[in-house]
Amino acid sequence: MTRKAIVAALACAALPAFAQDSPAARSLAASCAACHGTDGRSATPEVVALAGLPREHIAAQMRAFRDGARPATVMQQIARGYSDQQIDLMADYFSRRPR
Repeated sequence: MTRKAIVAALACAALPAFAQDSPAARSLAASCAACHGTDGRSATPEVVALAGLPREHIAAQMRAFRDGARPATVMQQIARGYSDQQIDLMADYFSRRPR
């Protein structure tokens, strides 16, 4: 019985981290996977890994792309489609991912 209790406690310990991720944030972040990797862990050094970066940094860079303040090849077009709220959701999501 003690072993079952330990396993259940360990399984529930991870729940708070997952509970913080909204379905909307996961959905928005999924569109970034093609270039930035699953959960923001880029497989190549040419593409920035988003996982674990500070939320404020991610949001500021996305807004700079969107507003044309930061030049890019593709990100300016992609970022134009996101509202401030969506950018904040994605930034929060990626900042919580382990590197």
